[in-house]
Amino acid sequence: MCFNEHEGVLFMKRLENDLFLRAARKEAVDQIPVWYMRQAGRSQPEYRKLKEKYSLFEITHQPELCAYVTRLPVEQYGVDAAILYKDIMTPLPGMGVEVEIKSGVGPVIANPIQTGKDVERLVSFQADEHVPYVLDTIRLLAEEQLTVPLIGFAGAPFTLASYMIEGGPSKTYHQTKAFMYTHEAEWHMLMHKLAVMTADYLLAQIKAGASAVQIF
Repeated sequence: MCFNEHEGVLFMKRLENDLFLRAARKEAVDQIPVWYMRQAGRSQPEYRKLKEKYSLFEITHQPELCAYVTRLPVEQYGVDAAILYKDIMTPLPGMGVEVEIKSGVGPVIANPIQTGKDVERLVSFQADEHVPYVLDTIRLLAEEQLTVPLIGFAGAPFTLASYMIEGGPSKTYHQTKAFMYTHEAEWHMLMHKLAVMTADYLLAQIKAGASAVQIF
């Protein structure tokens, strides 16, 4: 999904390169835009040095630092879009989910969902209250630092639910499937809560200045 001034969302800084957005809107372009997920990563000495000191969540909670990590690949590689530096787990702590990113493992949930009561205890997500640092990072990038589109993103409800039920990454999703079939009403409640959260989260990113958003 991409947005421009004709769709009610004004860019806060004039883009010098809108190739990605034109291609996303299926307009004629003279070349294919280039961008990569996880643009900020191990290929960059600057990023590796930061990761020696800060965790992913610690970086995302500092707008100035997070903006730097987000724009660095654009400056170094000349890609056609920036990818907001964060994780799909970012909004879950605001809902009462205890998440830790463990090296070599990925997201690990300390309090996985096992019963309907676990679903009921999930807090209603409010982007301004729970992830203000994400929105501040977007504003900083969109208003002052980027001349290419900024892509925001969120995890899809099923993806997030699988982590929340399994307690971490899974290749089989056995517990997730079992919960779907044995707790049907609670499963639908969980999916509804996550769908509402995802929509609100993406809308907040767009309002803050993201040029496009993706759902994983």
